[in-house]
Amino acid sequence: MNRVAEFLGLHPPFDALGADELDRLAAQASITEYAAGMEIFDGFRRPVDDLAVVMSGEVGLWNLPDHLDSDPDETLGVGGVFGYFSILTRAAKGPRAAAIGPVTLCRIPSDAVHAVFSSMAGARFLAGKLQLPRRREAASPRGGTVDELIRTAPVVGTDDMTVAQAARLMTERNRDYVVIPRADHTFGVLTDADIRSRVVAAGEQPDIPVAHVMTPRARTIVTGTPAADALMQILEHDLTCLPVVDPAGRLLGAVGPGDFISAPGGASVSLRNQIGRANSRTALYEQAQRMPFVVADLVRRGQPSHEVTAVLSLVHDAVVRRALELALADHPELDGDKLTWLSLGSNARREAVLSSDVDSAVAFDESIADRDEIARYLVAFAEVDDILRGCGLRIDANGAIASSALFARTHAQWRAAAAEWLRNPLENKGMIMTSLMLDGRPIWGDRGLSGVAEVFGDLRSHPGTLRLLLAESLSTKARIRSMRDVLARRGGTFDIKAHALTPLVNIARWASLSVESLELDTRSRLRVAAGSPMLTEDNARVLIEVFDVLQKIRIDYQVAQLDQREAAGDILTMRRLSPLDRSLVAQGVREVSAIQRRMTNLSHYTPVAE
Repeated sequence: MNRVAEFLGLHPPFDALGADELDRLAAQASITEYAAGMEIFDGFRRPVDDLAVVMSGEVGLWNLPDHLDSDPDETLGVGGVFGYFSILTRAAKGPRAAAIGPVTLCRIPSDAVHAVFSSMAGARFLAGKLQLPRRREAASPRGGTVDELIRTAPVVGTDDMTVAQAARLMTERNRDYVVIPRADHTFGVLTDADIRSRVVAAGEQPDIPVAHVMTPRARTIVTGTPAADALMQILEHDLTCLPVVDPAGRLLGAVGPGDFISAPGGASVSLRNQIGRANSRTALYEQAQRMPFVVADLVRRGQPSHEVTAVLSLVHDAVVRRALELALADHPELDGDKLTWLSLGSNARREAVLSSDVDSAVAFDESIADRDEIARYLVAFAEVDDILRGCGLRIDANGAIASSALFARTHAQWRAAAAEWLRNPLENKGMIMTSLMLDGRPIWGDRGLSGVAEVFGDLRSHPGTLRLLLAESLSTKARIRSMRDVLARRGGTFDIKAHALTPLVNIARWASLSVESLELDTRSRLRVAAGSPMLTEDNARVLIEVFDVLQKIRIDYQVAQLDQREAAGDILTMRRLSPLDRSLVAQGVREVSAIQRRMTNLSHYTPVAE
């Protein structure tokens, strides 16, 4: 028994359990041996009764019933855990498991394991595995880290070579880029696209030095970075070449959009390209309708929720940009170079889900000051709203949209408004506007900081405003049921956005501001604020875990709605969740609520910032 308890304690999710709990599981477990080729169970014929942990040997898993006559979808070694999906859903939905060679298993009765997966450690283990059986592609090693996408040694040139010499080198190596190491240990990059736009189209001669037309300080990514993060950089910055370096800055290779086609999220590369080429509103509508299915594919591949939402947000950006291009094309009197389009809300934080609204704002060049001229732009922006509706996107019902005069101002007007909100946050919807605009991310025009972000970077010099913003951030309480639900006797549904995620997002936004960080996504905001006066490192870690779990449940629920041809929403019917997911939602809300109470209590007698 002690040997089994010690073994379980070495492997997740059991490694987070105390000695007493491990002893309890070990007392109920049995040790079973299987010869090579023996079937362990077939979860497609009937629900699984026992959770299995591999103690020695290897087990093959078939996750989909149409794969049973081919090789296993997954191979698990020592410490591998399987059978949880069937146990927790109480459904005969797989997998089938068989011994690849001689195998020893620790089998734990289903009644004993529910408590294991109701903990946050169990939630972390299940976050990428619970809802849907993974497709065979998930077993492919491609797409794990950016290193695995490097196909050849990098094509390296020198800064004194000509464009013609660089083009010959690219042709000889059959690559569309050349990387130029620089004396300051950065890298320049010249691509096929650069030659077309900066040399041929510009009428330059082929003997022009590479240094005159290359991108002088190319973005790079460090080896070991998840492939999804590399893909985010490529999509967001429209890169055709992203050099890969080791931690010391040495060049190892380069990746481009084509390298991600077979990786998780690769479908978004093709979709974004087709969105960008849509030559009419109808063509854009057709391409945009594919967005939910890209999300569903990523979910079924077991991708983490923050990667799924980031991909969807970047595809949303592409749709909005193309919609704006089409609308401006119908208004040749308007100059698109004189505006910066800001994405707001969850899209701006790269946390979009299938139910997300499109929130937006515009900052005009100072030359666009005439009221009548702005009105003409607002007409075009209203057409953008109509195009986005045709694409299946939801426009913010509260009016946080660029077609509203309240959200269309010059850069100077935004800075002036932000300064006033900073001085008098209780006037003119100051706190609401601050929260909206601090999430702003430019996706058209000037990609620098918004005027609001610039002004609020000095928030700590206004402690009174900082304290008022904290009180506002904590005013939306995390709770399982509202008083309205109680009075209406509505106990069967839960608004996961309003009652769980929004309170968490508000904490993260304020905490990031309190340490003068302008991070946008919730996870990064919590990380940079960890250890600050109002948010301990442990509290920040817990909130990140809760955010990931709740977003996972939310996205999976919406994909299930998509499968049922229902509109995606944030109101969860609790009986449609597994018992585990119901438990995780309740536990997540309790964690957020406890941290809200702690921050409220601290705010009464502790400085809100250092």
